[in-house]
Amino acid sequence: QVQLVESGGGLVQTGSSLRLSCIISGRTFSSYTMGWFRQAPGKERELVATMTSGGTTNYADSVKGRFTISRDSAKNTLYLQMNGVKPEDTAVYYCTLQGHTGLITRDYWGQGTQVTVSS
Repeated sequence: QVQLVESGGGLVQTGSSLRLSCIISGRTFSSYTMGWFRQAPGKERELVATMTSGGTTNYADSVKGRFTISRDSAKNTLYLQMNGVKPEDTAVYYCTLQGHTGLITRDYWGQGTQVTVSS
């Protein structure tokens, strides 16, 4: 099994910075996509950023230029550096891992960490 544990959320002011961390443990995959999603109250869960095992990154238009996804393979940790946060970034942020084994794909999710941006 795979476990994902997020941390780093909190209450911050508009324009400040925050770094989310996600420690990933359990089985490993040679091919995978890791990422961050978020869900604001009353809204659907949406993609924030992803990174493939090859290092390719992808960002939602709303966070491009402000957020950076990165990983530390030695620490099995995924990060989301959030700069210049806005009230609309308020949401529960979820870490996710999509592991590929042959033709089988499995999705794993963390429990989420709350980010609240005050105006």
